[in-house]
Amino acid sequence: MKMEIYKKKIDGFVELVPETYEDERGFLAPLYNEKVFRELGFPTRWVEEGHHHTRRKYTLRGLHVSLPPFSESKLLRVTKGEMLWVAVDVRKDSKTFGAWDSVVLSETRRNLLLATPGFAHGCLSLTDSVDLVFKSDNNFSETHGTGIIWNDPDLNIDWNLGDAIPFVSERDTGYSSFAVFKSNHE
Repeated sequence: MKMEIYKKKIDGFVELVPETYEDERGFLAPLYNEKVFRELGFPTRWVEEGHHHTRRKYTLRGLHVSLPPFSESKLLRVTKGEMLWVAVDVRKDSKTFGAWDSVVLSETRRNLLLATPGFAHGCLSLTDSVDLVFKSDNNFSETHGTGIIWNDPDLNIDWNLGDAIPFVSERDTGYSSFAVFKSNHE
């Protein structure tokens, strides 16, 4: 299994692009190999897998945070369409605490995103009808979940919306600022 690895500006946030084998029948893109992931120091034990479907372009979800002891690593890939995935470093002892980075996940690029525990996650559909498959190394706990408002001025995330107005759920628009998140979780 060969995979290009692109470390992003925040430690623990990595884009992976598998070598794809293609012929007249279609393609094969190896996505996970326990031995390779272990050698790279990546998580190798996945306990949950899910399929996430978004119907329309410019649907924005997040920023969602899973707090300890239910923090989780995620392995994500888009199987249909394109999605911008954003992660904010919420690890208090990290030198990049409060920094954000993003990756466009695409069915045509067949890239994956690996994020270790300690991030707030958000995503924006860039096309209509986006399908995303994800793995997690910890069980989700609703009582250990919270969030940060997606358009927090201190974080200043560039969602590349231009003039578009995103569709955001009532729950996600009700999240507090990053400053409130920090004060609640010190």
